[in-house]
Amino acid sequence: MTFSTIIDRRATDDPTGPAIADSSQRLTNAELLDLVRAGAAHLAELGISAGDVVALKLTNRVEFVVLLFAAWRLGATITPINPALTDSEVARQLDDSRAKLHVIEAGAHPIGDIPALSVSDLHREPRHDAPAPVVDSALLALLIYTSGTTGVPKGVMLDHANLEAMTAMGRDALEVGPEDRCLLILPLFHVNGIVVSILTPLLVGASVVIADRFNPHTFFDTVEQERPTFFSAVPTIYSMLAALPDDVRPDTSTVRFAVCGAAPASADLLARFEDRFGFPLIEGYGLSEATCGSTINPVGGPRKAGTVGLPFPGQELRILGAHGNPVPPGENGEVTVRGANVMRGYLGRPDDTAAVIKDGWLTTGDLGHLDEDGYLTIVGRSKEMIIRGGENIYPKEIEDVIAGDPTVLEVAVIGQPDEKWGEVVVAFVQARPGATIDVEGLMSRCQEQLSGYKRPTAIHVLDALPKNTVGKLDKRALRNHW
Repeated sequence: MTFSTIIDRRATDDPTGPAIADSSQRLTNAELLDLVRAGAAHLAELGISAGDVVALKLTNRVEFVVLLFAAWRLGATITPINPALTDSEVARQLDDSRAKLHVIEAGAHPIGDIPALSVSDLHREPRHDAPAPVVDSALLALLIYTSGTTGVPKGVMLDHANLEAMTAMGRDALEVGPEDRCLLILPLFHVNGIVVSILTPLLVGASVVIADRFNPHTFFDTVEQERPTFFSAVPTIYSMLAALPDDVRPDTSTVRFAVCGAAPASADLLARFEDRFGFPLIEGYGLSEATCGSTINPVGGPRKAGTVGLPFPGQELRILGAHGNPVPPGENGEVTVRGANVMRGYLGRPDDTAAVIKDGWLTTGDLGHLDEDGYLTIVGRSKEMIIRGGENIYPKEIEDVIAGDPTVLEVAVIGQPDEKWGEVVVAFVQARPGATIDVEGLMSRCQEQLSGYKRPTAIHVLDALPKNTVGKLDKRALRNHW
């Protein structure tokens, strides 16, 4: 089974059942199949066939999902493009991916010499003569470009076997089934949005609602209207929701859980959120190179706040020390993972691929440790570790202390070059709406809870902390600016 046939199966098993919706349309399984067939026929008429790459520069909408499955039906590959990228950045991705077709929003301008298709022109008439699905798990399904915070974006090659493995792992770990309803919040140019909020629900027979652009003041209106059972988002979104006025008490009775990933969240945020809104945030960890997820706290078992949980079923995890040997529980080292979800490699970059995949193990560049029960705690990126006078300092430990102050919405800790110590700790904070941050109070908090060498030498209050395109804190921007 590949995802080229999932929509056919759903239409056969439950033709009138709900499949996917956005603010402008709601489709049953049979209606979704009609659009996928029409889209596949249209792409074929434009010369798309197995092995070709189709680039989608679209906002979150039903047509994105239609084109995803239409391309896969032909054996083609999808590379999603962040709509916020500049023309030069888009051109670079189109060139690197060797895209044969570029699908754009109505009224948007084509870029370069690649043929473009306006999404408004996509054929919608039922086509029962559409090409039969190409079924081959080895075919490339997605080319996901990394955010580029550590260099030029690279194309992560994910084949259908990767997607099949990851969604099966997600199904089992999240305990989702046909009665579930997922609310998509995250952007579809990111692997989390595609895998967690689209593919996994559709695999298990559940339905999906694509939300409009996230707005903390209207988000719970959408929850009350659409009645989802789960959704996935990043800590920034949960921080914004937790900072809503105290009189905001929405009906969240249908929500079983929400997934929190893409960046570390403080234990304080997880506890405050669940206490206020009545459903747990299930923190997980992963990266595009591992098809989205590698660990997650159990939905039905013990959750450990501050950790990112246990390995997904079917994945192995090791923590390696400085000399490449596994370290015991409690000791920090580099996180490595292995499983059928690990990417095929970076497109056109064999040296980069060989540098991160060794004997099937993916080296993540993240630092962390396991506890005695096998739960993983992430303490930072290897390149973010601060070394002060020979002492290793992990930013997350300091961030968790500062984030525990009720006036703080978000915090980022970086190392700043220092002539005496090599590096010193510097923190940047953003206040919760309506709150005023007491810098001296935060300094005192750090003095009480942190050893002297870990304490920030300065705490800067910013109107907003910089983010990258998927909502992660952009520490490189802080370093470059300060």
